[in-house]
Amino acid sequence: MKQVLVISATPRKGGNSDVLCDEFVRGAREAGHSAEKIFLCDKKIGFCTACDYCQTNAGECIQDDDMAEILEKLVSSDVIVLASPVYFYTLNAQMKTLIDRVYARFTEVRGKELYFMVTAADTEVANMQRTIECFRGFADCLPESKEMGVIYGTGAWEVGDIKKLPAMGQAYEMGKAV
Repeated sequence: MKQVLVISATPRKGGNSDVLCDEFVRGAREAGHSAEKIFLCDKKIGFCTACDYCQTNAGECIQDDDMAEILEKLVSSDVIVLASPVYFYTLNAQMKTLIDRVYARFTEVRGKELYFMVTAADTEVANMQRTIECFRGFADCLPESKEMGVIYGTGAWEVGDIKKLPAMGQAYEMGKAV
């Protein structure tokens, strides 16, 4: 049994990327894994201030917010799923803030299986590559981690559009295949 951590960065609970997260979780649980979804907008996470306090204090951040709890879960998980809506052809602010704050313990977030999910109104997968490259840049900093899959939820503008698109089945099947 693997520990699966799914991070939903959308500000819209029940929005397109959040629904994909739920499908991934459903598939992973059906396959017998432990799966948890964190909805970032329910969490208080401050911006990294680049003070480097964490680097001289065993990964402890000077900020007292929800990131310490999330970092513990990132370190202890086997599988990490990062899901973001695409805003102006890149990650949204919530996801980028999370990624920047992983700096405190990034060397401990090692050996993870990584999945990336993006949703966008744009229908061209090629236009989502910049966003996926942002995730890959982050992944390159996590020792011994491996990208396992990408889901492109293109053509999803209004809440619920994703439910009619192939990405729904893909998220479920990827979760099940963990």
